[in-house]
Amino acid sequence: MPLHVLGFNATHDAAAVLLRDGVPVAAVEEERLSRVKHHFGMPGRAVAKALEMGGIGIDAVDHAAFYMDARLWLTFYGTYFLRNLPGSLRFTKRKPALWRSFLGVERRFRRTFGYRGPFHCVEHHEAHAASAFYPSGFPEAAVLTVDGAGERVTTLLGEMRPGRLVRHRQEIYPKSVGKAWEAVTDWLGFRPQGGEGKTMGLAAWGRPSLRDRFREVMRPEGADSFRLDLSYFAYPSGANPLYGERFVREFGPARAPDGPLETRHEDVAFALQAATEEVILHLARHLRERTGLSRLVMAGGCALNAPANHLVATRAGFDEVFVQPAAGDNGAALGAALVLHHRVAGTDGPRWTMRDAFLGPGIADADAEAAVREAGLAAERPADLEAAVADLLAAGKVLGWARGRMEYGPRALGHRSILADPGAKGMFDRVNRRVKQREPFRPLAPVVRLEDIGRFAEAPLPSPYMLLTFPVRTEARAAIPAVVHADGSARFQTVSAEQEPSIHRLLGLFGERTGVPCLMNTSFNRRGEPVVATARDAVAAFLGMDLDALALGPLLVARPSGKP
Repeated sequence: MPLHVLGFNATHDAAAVLLRDGVPVAAVEEERLSRVKHHFGMPGRAVAKALEMGGIGIDAVDHAAFYMDARLWLTFYGTYFLRNLPGSLRFTKRKPALWRSFLGVERRFRRTFGYRGPFHCVEHHEAHAASAFYPSGFPEAAVLTVDGAGERVTTLLGEMRPGRLVRHRQEIYPKSVGKAWEAVTDWLGFRPQGGEGKTMGLAAWGRPSLRDRFREVMRPEGADSFRLDLSYFAYPSGANPLYGERFVREFGPARAPDGPLETRHEDVAFALQAATEEVILHLARHLRERTGLSRLVMAGGCALNAPANHLVATRAGFDEVFVQPAAGDNGAALGAALVLHHRVAGTDGPRWTMRDAFLGPGIADADAEAAVREAGLAAERPADLEAAVADLLAAGKVLGWARGRMEYGPRALGHRSILADPGAKGMFDRVNRRVKQREPFRPLAPVVRLEDIGRFAEAPLPSPYMLLTFPVRTEARAAIPAVVHADGSARFQTVSAEQEPSIHRLLGLFGERTGVPCLMNTSFNRRGEPVVATARDAVAAFLGMDLDALALGPLLVARPSGKP
């Protein structure tokens, strides 16, 4: 009988993963189904969808794995709460739902899904480590996980082999790179635990004027650690906002969420990014020296920092660096399931290597046809869809593209994407302002064939999950201006014919028509909504956005006449 393990996360970025004999059958983020970004709470829809995709009921699940050791979390933060009274009273008031999510999680899971099998809690940073190590396919690797906080650990330096994690050093809450990012994101007027990508995008616009001053806040320290001056922050006491009065005295008043962006905001974001790159590169270099291993895996929310990842990949001394595309807490559901599988099945069982991130639900042809019909739209079924789309893109059109199984993780990688010509005049402004309705400082990303990355990027490397930011070659910038960021960089995605044949072929056809085998690829979602999941989601987004056409499964849908 096959061994089924269900891993899940029930706080922010809730997700569920079903493994069959150690291989993911499904990995589903709750937000894609609930349509609530960064969904917080029990992933009821995601669990149901994962079981449906696996063709089993809850009774066939042999083990359930939660991505956090709930007892350890409650013990640590309960003790922390008592030690820091009376100020820590604010801690419980700020996020009461977080406390409730760990109190009785097993009981709530069993009651919600009718589950009767063994239930396990996996330590958070072990889940992060496993989420990167096992999919990497490496026989052994150094491990670096950096996030806001798990039960108590915020940073883990170690090494891993199948069934065995060795911890060399751990940093404990409140010393946290991730929490520093949440606090500065809060100061910048963005939403913590969601807006950190905006902070990273803003950093490229800044100057190094505050870099040295910010090193008093955060910088490398010793051989394998970093210094974080907590006097700048209020989050350790549970205060809201997360930044402290000293941070305001040093860097100025916080920005209102709808306030203007000033030069000092850009410069603080630049300084935070620079300090983060310095710290993460320092820790990675230590791991290379300490372990002697030639491969590194990274996870945790801070592993979504694409500029830092590229520095590690090119300057830390490792031959290979693997970052799992769902590096945050959504991916810890995968890690928890993989930890349990290897505990139960032993270390000699088959190893699964991640070849792509397309682990979510797909779009069936019948669903595409039904969604188009229900919306009263006309569609054609081209004999050569990629060629028809290449013609439209070369003519300057902007398309929604929703085909195949959904991506796992925050990046749209060619199955739930908006595609456009990165060389067309005014394309950046159209897509960012009119289509996506985003802030003008946020970048748009390019996708290229793996064999073409050296044509566009300095220090080229494979980047299948859009988690590396490269300097764009000077001679290439004029050809793809819509995807070159303010600092001359771009967060490239590379695709191979084996990994994603349809997008790979589309890039080739577009290159034949324009001479530039590169496309703009941004996530297919309306402002404030998660990436589209179903055919109906895609049609609704298409009708609500300034898109010219929609490739939905095998169908090509033109914008209805009379629509703006």
